[in-house]
Amino acid sequence: MFRSIVRNFLGLLGVLIVCYSRTTLGAEPEATSGEWKLISTRDNVALYRRSRPGPGHYESKAISEIAASTPIVHAVIDDAESYSRFMPYTVECRVLKREGDSMLTYQRISAPLVSDRDYILLIRTTSRAVEGGTSYLVRWKTENGSGPPERPGIVRVGLCEGGWLLEPAGPNLTRATYSIYTDSGGTIPAFIKNAGSQIGIRKIFAAIRTQARNPK
Repeated sequence: MFRSIVRNFLGLLGVLIVCYSRTTLGAEPEATSGEWKLISTRDNVALYRRSRPGPGHYESKAISEIAASTPIVHAVIDDAESYSRFMPYTVECRVLKREGDSMLTYQRISAPLVSDRDYILLIRTTSRAVEGGTSYLVRWKTENGSGPPERPGIVRVGLCEGGWLLEPAGPNLTRATYSIYTDSGGTIPAFIKNAGSQIGIRKIFAAIRTQARNPK
């Protein structure tokens, strides 16, 4: 039972979406500034990390294939209203505004043993025709001043930026690249952040794969 609780705890910390790394585990290669280092290939997700100046310390990138076309995968990612149903540990996600290819969302993450985290994200999407279909680039950053105020008992995440690059890799196949740079706030031990970020990113890919098999 204790091991199960710890696994769930680590999963949450990575999802802060799902999103942070500070110091390396002993068996992992050190990443110099600007240089991506492969640290895991579990669950068919290639996970990379590099150091980056600022409070987040490390930026993560993950690459994997999803058995669905890029429009279907993009539709899953764009369906923020449904995140609380399928995204790991997302208990609340509200679209505050949609305008053209942009949307403003409020998201709250919750799991055992730690305080809830929340943030407001401004998300922008661009697309273009490429060989084999359409590619999508989704980028986000925190816009905490454009949404609900902080609430007691919930840690407001001040830094969360990242994105998705979705590229056709064949008939009904998408090469998905996920990137994240964040500071989760609060006092969470660095070694837990590292392990949690890896678990959380893999859970995000698993959730999107499952959702893409049953698109709206």
